[in-house]
Amino acid sequence: MEIRQITYFMEVAEREHVTEAADALHVAQSSVSRQIFNLEDELGVELFIREGRNVKLTPIGKIFYERMKQAMNLIEEAKREVKEYLDPEKGTVRIAFPISMAAHILPSTIYAFRTKYPDAKFEMSNALYHDLIKGVVNGDYNLAMIAPMPNKEKVKKIKGTTLFTEDIVALLPVNHPLADKSSIMLQELKDDPFVVLPEGHVFRNQVVKACNNAGFTPNIAFKGENMDALKGLVSAGLGVALMPEMTLVDNTPRSTTIVPLEDPNLTRTVGIIYPTQRKLLPTEKLFFEFLVETYDRLNKFM
Repeated sequence: MEIRQITYFMEVAEREHVTEAADALHVAQSSVSRQIFNLEDELGVELFIREGRNVKLTPIGKIFYERMKQAMNLIEEAKREVKEYLDPEKGTVRIAFPISMAAHILPSTIYAFRTKYPDAKFEMSNALYHDLIKGVVNGDYNLAMIAPMPNKEKVKKIKGTTLFTEDIVALLPVNHPLADKSSIMLQELKDDPFVVLPEGHVFRNQVVKACNNAGFTPNIAFKGENMDALKGLVSAGLGVALMPEMTLVDNTPRSTTIVPLEDPNLTRTVGIIYPTQRKLLPTEKLFFEFLVETYDRLNKFM
């Protein structure tokens, strides 16, 4: 197998169209078809089901694609590692994060890092909780900020560290009867309509569990796709929400108010994970160490 064959194969697999793949690769369509044919001939299997110039991966083709995706990621990492070894302060950090960290946590962290290392670059992706873990394991990225931190005993092939623990607070419409209180017990919201994230979101599960622990089942009135959507629903007076405190820093909607909760253990851990089976590249290691040192200092003053 040649790198060129794998590159052509990956492009066709992702686009499911030979001509479009050829255009993206800036080569003739016949060249792409020939390389795919040679690859299949060498492997002794058909990788694609052909429908004219449209194609779909065969079952074995899907397996081969996933393996080649990991292999190509390793090749790209090897190239970057050689380059960054010479000057890690000018390399690239590939990091993923949940959308809830997009407004404050990640931007402020990256700004602080680039103040110290102004030539460092970032490739960023956002994903849901379980996709963040899967992406780190599969090599889609090497670092992921995540909340809450996964149980490393249950989730194999990852390591990580907790950076800080944040409080869960109540976000109420400004005209809510409890809006002027300095703090409340969660049980005081038992008769209120709740706005929550869709099913499958880890934070939604945490909200429901917290309400259950407080002695009631939340009356779920509306669902929002992300934290910003929940803020909008509360701002419109459609319900109350529990929110991680950091998602409201510099981003609290008008017509809402934040009220701390007195219940014990209503917190969320925030951390960073990386794969056990791969080494962090030099610039990524620099960023990881920067995060740990920065939050270690901050935690001493909290």
